[in-house]
Amino acid sequence: MSRIWQICQREIRAYFLSPIGHVVITAFLVLNGVIFYLIVNAFSRPGAPNGSVMQIFLARNVFFWIFLLLFTPAITMRLFAEERRSGTLEVLMTAPVTDAEAVLGKFLGALVFYVSLWVPTLLYVLILRRFSKIDMGPIASGYVYLVLVGAMFLSLGLLASILTRSQIIAAIVSFAVMLVLFLVPVFFEGMVTGVGHLREVLAAVNLWNHAGDFSKGIVDSRQLVYYGTVTTLLLFLSVRALSAMKGR
Repeated sequence: MSRIWQICQREIRAYFLSPIGHVVITAFLVLNGVIFYLIVNAFSRPGAPNGSVMQIFLARNVFFWIFLLLFTPAITMRLFAEERRSGTLEVLMTAPVTDAEAVLGKFLGALVFYVSLWVPTLLYVLILRRFSKIDMGPIASGYVYLVLVGAMFLSLGLLASILTRSQIIAAIVSFAVMLVLFLVPVFFEGMVTGVGHLREVLAAVNLWNHAGDFSKGIVDSRQLVYYGTVTTLLLFLSVRALSAMKGR
């Protein structure tokens, strides 16, 4: 566990001290601030949409998914690809560190950085509470969803980073797979009828529907199992891919 934490700390420092980390943080906060302003502005007009500001802000707007699909590959693309390109991966692998420890340490470092991007948005909650009464339950479950879907996408990006030396290719591959995971269930769930349990399967993996449930305060254990299982599977595949790469 101490070696995992050491690797995690190393990755966190790399994120916050690197130029790309500063670019990601700045762009993320600025764009999220603009989206929050637009949502608040829309709710302040006559004929405002149903729901709450934070319900729409937390995963129920298309910009959230655009940000997630762009920023998570940017976070993970350097994890192993840069190590392989620079030759420092061999140094890491010859240290007394197992493949699982290396993968988990880097994953946790990326997850901590991802969560830190969302922490400043808690100010939006304080601002809204200053001017109106809001239900904190759906907001809390909405942030839980942010962590769950973020962990799944980060584990996917980490696997892509292991499989290539190029950060750009790792980012493109992870972005493409994430896009498929998001779009296929959304577009085909309503189109599939009378094909066994295919529609139920698509509904079970529909990220947009999951976001809607969590933003309403509905925490379905099946969805928790889904994100936990997929994240664990991707991390397991990452460990196996790293082990196979070492054995070449």
